Amino acid sequence: MKRIAVYCGASMGNSSVYQELAEKLGSWLVSQKLGLVYGGGDVGLMGVVADTVLASDGEVIGVMPTFLVEREIAHPKLTELIIVADMHERKKKMMDLADAYIALPGGPGTLEEISEVISWARVGEHANPCVLLNAKGYYDLLAAFFDNMVAEEFLSQDDREKILITESLDEMALFIDNFTAADVRKYEK
Repeated sequence: MKRIAVYCGASMGNSSVYQELAEKLGSWLVSQKLGLVYGGGDVGLMGVVADTVLASDGEVIGVMPTFLVEREIAHPKLTELIIVADMHERKKKMMDLADAYIALPGGPGTLEEISEVISWARVGEHANPCVLLNAKGYYDLLAAFFDNMVAEEFLSQDDREKILITESLDEMALFIDNFTAADVRKYEK
C-alpha cells in the first residue's frame, strides 16, 4: 500500500475551514486507497485526519517520540503507533514510510517538517512530491517567499515547480500522479 505523510497542527486553528480540509484530505486518502502516516496525535487537525481515515477502515500509522506520547495525547485506535526516541527519528521514519508529503495548516513544527522534506528532495534523499494545502491562503506568504528564492537565485525554477501550494485536492492529486523528481542538486564553485 502506498502511504502519504501528512504534517499538520496539533490544534484546530481559528476557522472551521481547516478542519473541513483535514476531513476532505482524510476522505481523499481513503478513496485513493492510500495509507496515512502522521505524527500520531489524537488532537487538533492531526486527530481529525486520523479519525476520518479510521472511520472508513483506512490504514493509519502514527510516529511519535516518547516525550510527546502524553503531551500530544497519542491516538488510541491507530493501525500502528511507532514510538521513537526523538523528533529527528520521527521525521526520518515518517519520510521513509511515505510516498508523498502533504502539509495542512499548522505551526512552526508543521513548517519545519515540510521544509525538511522539500530540502531533502533537493539533495536526493527522496524523490517524492511535496504539497502544501493552502486553506484560506494560509501558505500564500510562503509561496511568495519560495518565488523570491527563485528571483534571488537561491532556488532553481525547476526545484520551485516541484513544490505545489494549492487549495485544490484535484490539483494535488494530479500533481502527485504526474510527479517526476528533479535532478539531484549539484554544486559549483
